[in-house]
Amino acid sequence: MKEWLVLITEHAIVIIDALALVIIVAGTIEALIRSLNLLFSPPSGPARRDVGLRYAHWLIAGLTFQLAADIIETAITTSWDAVGRLATVAVIRTFLNYFLERDLAELRDRQRARGT
Repeated sequence: MKEWLVLITEHAIVIIDALALVIIVAGTIEALIRSLNLLFSPPSGPARRDVGLRYAHWLIAGLTFQLAADIIETAITTSWDAVGRLATVAVIRTFLNYFLERDLAELRDRQRARGT
């Protein structure tokens, strides 16, 4: 029974990490295309901020999926050394996510204050 759960968990981790990869790559491609479009259009501050905001949303989604995979992986990790490495990666991803979310909230507040 335990082997069966480990096998399912390993597959789930790969699937969730693949989803995170797809999300981040899709967001990066969208940000690249939108940035290239801005190069050939009149400069606009709100349009540039919008590209950054949308890209940040993609990154937050990808980081959230990666963190979920890390959490699941800790359930089947057998050595304390591996748990420590996973914990370190999870903490780094959590901090990245937190600061990205905070920056987005500040940017939204500034946009509301300006009325844009």
